[in-house]
Amino acid sequence: MAEVRLTAEGIEKYEARLEYLKTTARTEIAEQIKIARGFGDLSENAEYDAAKTEQARIEYEIVEIENMLRNVVVIDEDNLDNKTVKVGSTVKVKMLATGTVAEYQIVGSAESNPALSRISNESPVGAGLLGHKKGETVDINTPGGVMQFKIMSIGSK
Repeated sequence: MAEVRLTAEGIEKYEARLEYLKTTARTEIAEQIKIARGFGDLSENAEYDAAKTEQARIEYEIVEIENMLRNVVVIDEDNLDNKTVKVGSTVKVKMLATGTVAEYQIVGSAESNPALSRISNESPVGAGLLGHKKGETVDINTPGGVMQFKIMSIGSK
């Protein structure tokens, strides 16, 4: 698995999710399987099949998170220089075509959440901003066509 970039907050979130899956979710699904077995013939037992499918999904998610955490590279938000856009930077940009100003935090793909203005370093806008400086205008090829972004400020969270 390739390296996964996460902030300290992201690592905590995934560690908490892993703990939940290993304890609470495993216990709950084991109980559901036990109850479903009591319904009789397992070959025609939809509840049992659904519980076993959910158990497999939980185990898969556990393995995925464990692999991710083994390959994590921590984004040190406290020690970012604010001269150029890097993973972990918070960037205020102006979309020149519309005049709209937006602020994004560039994060690894595992933490991206556009609704919270956290965009992936692998997304068109995130990748396009990386390495640029305050005051620069950057042409970025987006799904909607080429857009120009002016970098207004670079900071950390």
